[in-house]
Amino acid sequence: MSSDSLSISCRRRLLPCVGLGLLAVLCWVWVSFASLSGDQLLLDVLDVSDRGAFQPQSALSDMEFASVSSYRGPGNSDRRSKRELPILLWWSGGLFPHFPGDTERIDCATSSCLVTSNRKVQLYKRTASIIFYGTDFRAYEAPLPRLRHQTWALFHEESPMNNYILSHGPGIRLFNYTATFRRESDYPLTLQWLPSLEYLLEPVAVSLEEKNRLRREGLAPVLYMQSHCDVPSDRDRYVHELMKYIEVDSYGKCLNNRPLPEHLEDTATATGEEPGFMNFVARYKFHLALENGVCPDYMTEKLWRPLHQGCVPVYRGSPVAADWMPNDHSVVIIDSFPSPKALADFLKRLDENDDEYVRYLEFKDPRRITNTRLLEGLDSREWGVNDMSKPNYLNGFECYVCDQENARLAAERAYRKAPQKTQPPQRKMASNSHMGCPLPSPGYGDIKDLPADDGWLQIWPQDYWQSLDQAEGLESLIRHNESDPSLLWKHIQNIAVSRARGKH
Repeated sequence: MSSDSLSISCRRRLLPCVGLGLLAVLCWVWVSFASLSGDQLLLDVLDVSDRGAFQPQSALSDMEFASVSSYRGPGNSDRRSKRELPILLWWSGGLFPHFPGDTERIDCATSSCLVTSNRKVQLYKRTASIIFYGTDFRAYEAPLPRLRHQTWALFHEESPMNNYILSHGPGIRLFNYTATFRRESDYPLTLQWLPSLEYLLEPVAVSLEEKNRLRREGLAPVLYMQSHCDVPSDRDRYVHELMKYIEVDSYGKCLNNRPLPEHLEDTATATGEEPGFMNFVARYKFHLALENGVCPDYMTEKLWRPLHQGCVPVYRGSPVAADWMPNDHSVVIIDSFPSPKALADFLKRLDENDDEYVRYLEFKDPRRITNTRLLEGLDSREWGVNDMSKPNYLNGFECYVCDQENARLAAERAYRKAPQKTQPPQRKMASNSHMGCPLPSPGYGDIKDLPADDGWLQIWPQDYWQSLDQAEGLESLIRHNESDPSLLWKHIQNIAVSRARGKH
């Protein structure tokens, strides 16, 4: 499936068979549970029902993805036992980056923690931080009451359309640590869809001579392949207008005008790069690469894959995508043109001028890659893509949170011990720059010109503003120390009344 899908396939690991002896131990543990204090509970033994399969919903879903064994960083001298370590709770158990249902000790760069997906530890004094997956985060399901000693961490690399709560100040401010596609987040995942520099440098898959021959035989210059229609970026509206001025071969469910070869129907929306599919799309000179959401630094395989193949992306998505391109002449940015017709005229000129077209492919020579931000970003990221010598970014982020929390807890102990000599630690708080994405706008034209019954208009602007209501409602629940998330709707109603009276 494409990166647009909210349900992404992945490997499932088999649960071990459970012998009668282990069952007996489990029964004894649950009988004894009521008599154990929070810090006495043996976290190594977890409820079998909590053991959901490991389901990373990420750019790595169809790539090599495995939890790397814990390593002890050169600055880590933490010798505490498991019973003494702070606990990190993965609230989205399906994303827990260890074997299903396990509780593990992690030894990070400067400190160690215990990590678990067992929600029974939510109210423990030792549970220092709760890690949420943004796509799964719902205001009406938040863990309440929010304890004063706990921080919240957000992992969200997926599309902004998955949860617009995170694009509003009251929503993102709920979190102390962030790992998002935004470069400003605490643990940036901006280049998550770019495996390596070598991926970009792969030779052109189909020569220009062959592309020109296919053009003479009737192949359109432009490819559009999309089966996820009706998205916030309203891309189909723009492409529909563009198709009035230039020939586009459109496959998939959206604006379809060409059938896919039968043998490719099951692979056309895959994030994995099946050779037959890749060879098919590589024949086109230009790929319309329009993300499902428009937000700074949100870039997916739609952008990187054509560059890898030696095709020219015609791109709309991140308004600052040029910051990450190999050089200043490798992608055509849609919003640089005043109209679809102006873009079509430009693409026609490139199609007819081989010398100008090949300039967009010069980055295949590493000497023509001039963007130091891209090179440094690839070189400095500590997580790997198809690189089992590095942690994946789930493990990397939990270690970031672990080290941050141990430093915070140490500072709090120092302050309690000598309040006159030390300052109380200041908690980190996320801001709009960590995730905030703008109100969706029409793919083409002015919103005031859309008819009232327009399908896009009835969905996405409303979803955006309703998400703000939910973010403010959850903020209110936490401020009032509520423990029942079902009271969210009451708090939203109270805010609406207050706003109507000019008091909010």
